[in-house]
Amino acid sequence: MKLSEIKEILPTLENVEFQLENGAFVPEHFHVTEVGTVTKHFIDCGGTIRNERVVNFQLWNADDFEHRLKPGKLLHIIRLSEEKLGIEDGDIEVEYQNTTIGKYDLKFNGKHFVLKNKTTACLAQDACGIPAEKPKVNLSELSTHQTSCCTPNSGCC
Repeated sequence: MKLSEIKEILPTLENVEFQLENGAFVPEHFHVTEVGTVTKHFIDCGGTIRNERVVNFQLWNADDFEHRLKPGKLLHIIRLSEEKLGIEDGDIEVEYQNTTIGKYDLKFNGKHFVLKNKTTACLAQDACGIPAEKPKVNLSELSTHQTSCCTPNSGCC
């Protein structure tokens, strides 16, 4: 989800709710403690230099169980970050501490914002020697009449 999309959605909501992919909700007393831009400048295993930039939201749970972040307040925080930090439209990445700090993509299911699990991947599979997907073979199609090149006691095994 892009920053421009969340800005369009927020005015239509009564409450801001974040849900994990497993169906669990971020406790309703969460805070958005940071809105910013994160830039990653790196080289992949194939030697290609890459730059990634995302708009970052950090969610945090405090002990103030009466806290509720309203859509208008989050929209104000976003607009302030655009004004003060020069944040441009971009993909949103959410940091949220579950068992450790996780990074999530953000989607909207029509009612809640969903924290989508992120995965890693090799960006240079051809240079890394990662084989193409292996063809799937049914065991029933293998010949049962193949003879071994080794015989018992031949010393080849």
